[in-house]
Amino acid sequence: MSRVDRGNRTIGAAPPAAVYGALVDRAALEAWLPPDGMRGRIERWDPRPGGGFRMVLTYLDPAGNPGKTSDATDVVDVGFAELVPARRVTQTAVFQADDPAYAGTMTMTWQLTAAGDGTEVTVTATGVPPGIDQAAHEEGIASSLAHLAAYLEPGG
Repeated sequence: MSRVDRGNRTIGAAPPAAVYGALVDRAALEAWLPPDGMRGRIERWDPRPGGGFRMVLTYLDPAGNPGKTSDATDVVDVGFAELVPARRVTQTAVFQADDPAYAGTMTMTWQLTAAGDGTEVTVTATGVPPGIDQAAHEEGIASSLAHLAAYLEPGG
């Protein structure tokens, strides 16, 4: 069975449409997507099925955190494979790296389900390059979900 990395979080007081909006808005993604210890910058942006974006993730403290693209960065080209408003965003991600352990196309699906006044967000990643440690990747997904919640929840 192939590896599947996962993350899940309920975001209170943010309906699925608001969460979806944060998944397809350039400024929002730059604000919440980078996991703890990183900052992100989007270099190109085309928010439609078949479009996508390039994100440069920079480690705030690169010591002990070797980047995939350079000593301090991960560059990833993300495609929007599927956009279903207020329900799902499916992305393909390819890391720019010379190391074949990071080669291949990873698919990330962000599933949105109404949960009371909020939204349950379930993230699944398949085709994860073998060079990416599963526990570290799932920790990064959880960190991004926490940032998304802080971005969307009142007082966040």
